[in-house]
Amino acid sequence: MYVYVVYINFLLFQISFKRPFLIYLLLLILACLITIILLNCVVTFITKESFLELPDINCQRNPPFLVILVSSELGERKARMIIRKTWGKKRVLSDKLIVTFFLLGNHFWPYKPFNVTMESLHYKDIIQKNFIDSYNNLTLKTLMGFEWIHKFCPQATFVMKTDSDMFVNVYYLIELLQKQKRTTQLYTGSIKINEKPIRNPDIKWYISEEEYPEYFYPPFCSGTGYVLSSDVASQVYIISKHITILKLEDVFIGMCVAKLKIQPQKLHSEPVFFPEKVIFSPCHYMKIVTSHFSTPSQILIYWNALERYMDEKSVPPCIDVMIRIF
Repeated sequence: MYVYVVYINFLLFQISFKRPFLIYLLLLILACLITIILLNCVVTFITKESFLELPDINCQRNPPFLVILVSSELGERKARMIIRKTWGKKRVLSDKLIVTFFLLGNHFWPYKPFNVTMESLHYKDIIQKNFIDSYNNLTLKTLMGFEWIHKFCPQATFVMKTDSDMFVNVYYLIELLQKQKRTTQLYTGSIKINEKPIRNPDIKWYISEEEYPEYFYPPFCSGTGYVLSSDVASQVYIISKHITILKLEDVFIGMCVAKLKIQPQKLHSEPVFFPEKVIFSPCHYMKIVTSHFSTPSQILIYWNALERYMDEKSVPPCIDVMIRIF
């Protein structure tokens, strides 16, 4: 009986000892979390006009032939992972370096998402600034990419802007770019001419007359995928400061290019940039640069099939390309 009482008293002592310890531990953890949040707030405030994340590359030492800038949402980690394994993988083709970086905005919270910070530390391929990551800020996202080119990588020859739901045939793109007679003043993609502003406020691409009073947009390339020489990307970034921002990113880039008196031009006599979905076949995808509305799993399947097809010694002749428009 005595032993039992002693044991009970020992347990009560242990509990009474652990309880304040646990409370102090929880308070310490809470204090650490608050400190992290406050530090992030301070960093965000100090770097309001600066980059939150930057890729690890020295363009002076090893200038890329092509920098691919992929507009991506914060939660699209799976898409980014697939792109890193397929068309966005760092590679050298015909002695030309191709690198891919992802453009991200920020959360509604005044601090950086921890998972994005860890992803950036691991892959070193994220460009991020402190603006809300939303559709209406796609223009800011693209200009951020061009700002990075202007400030950190003007040595690049060409810059491609595309989206995370795109399939990009980098092999064919490099082949076509190498055939260009000049490496400056280039702006190419799926060219849109005589496009009118949509005045219906119920439609996603609505633009009011106050935002854009003209009857037609200037010629522009579809934002799903276009290529500029790096000098044009830098010039667009500089002149964008003197043009009222439009939420339609591709139209706004077209407005900047028009101010620069640069005309969009075809990369090939046949269409190669498709802002719609091209029905997949390895044969067809060998001769296109972009196809839209591709899920991460489709990108992986298409890419593996395309590379296997390209590795075959005898390639059968192609039939007509079929396009599915959504």
